[in-house]
Amino acid sequence: MKIGFIGLGAMGRPMAGHLQKAGHQLFVWARRPESVGDLAATRCATPAELGRCCDVVFTVVTSSADVEGLALGPDGLIEGMAPGSVLIDCSTIAPDSAREIAARLGEKSIAMLDAPVSGGEQGAIDATLAIMVGGEAAVLERVRPLLDCLGQRIVHIGPNGAGQVAKACNQMIMVAAIQAAAEAMRLAAAAGVDCARVQQALAGGSAASRVLDVMGERMVKRDFSAGIEARLHHKDFGLVLEAARKKGVFMPLTAAVGQQLNALMAQGWGRDDTSSLLRVLEGV
Repeated sequence: MKIGFIGLGAMGRPMAGHLQKAGHQLFVWARRPESVGDLAATRCATPAELGRCCDVVFTVVTSSADVEGLALGPDGLIEGMAPGSVLIDCSTIAPDSAREIAARLGEKSIAMLDAPVSGGEQGAIDATLAIMVGGEAAVLERVRPLLDCLGQRIVHIGPNGAGQVAKACNQMIMVAAIQAAAEAMRLAAAAGVDCARVQQALAGGSAASRVLDVMGERMVKRDFSAGIEARLHHKDFGLVLEAARKKGVFMPLTAAVGQQLNALMAQGWGRDDTSSLLRVLEGV
């Protein structure tokens, strides 16, 4: 197939590479041309031009506004994509934005799936991502072979926007677990106990988790270089809390973790790893 890809960052670049290795012809558009690097792909001048070339377009960008601009803005995908083509947005954005973009594209018979991913940069590299899909089931089945190139668990959640709701739930649980690990490491250190041994012990018990393995190790080693930039989790929690406000859902733990992320950002650590939540506690 002719596949378009926009968003060649830490996640998007390996994802695009997997699609290319599977034999698909790759077309790209990049706001920063240098991000294309040595990727063997046809470069397009605008998203609209890319849309005209492709059967399916993937986007992996930062914010709701980014996706809206790419899809619906001047020289956007909507101006180039043909009826029957598909936009697969793997970004993490607001559910309402995903629904609005899908509706606007649908007016021109362009299908959209909101398909946010979980698994981080390593999951993208290893093609082991979890993919949460909102949109029509029939459209998902048409493009499932493409998603199979990227992940191991592909779940249809429901109509457009539902994939983003599932991703919001994922982020709530994951970042709350990072905060819990940070508090555990802080308590261990304050008690004069070896944090590395505590993490080792917890990893063999009921507190074991991938978050404890990865983020706990970062905290023990005090390696706060970005695996996942904290500013992205801060952005995600803004989406989560806004969705909760609109639905009138009471989420006290999520609100408290959101405040910790605010404190992290205030310290200027937004481009460091989210394990920096430990440093927030140390500064209290």
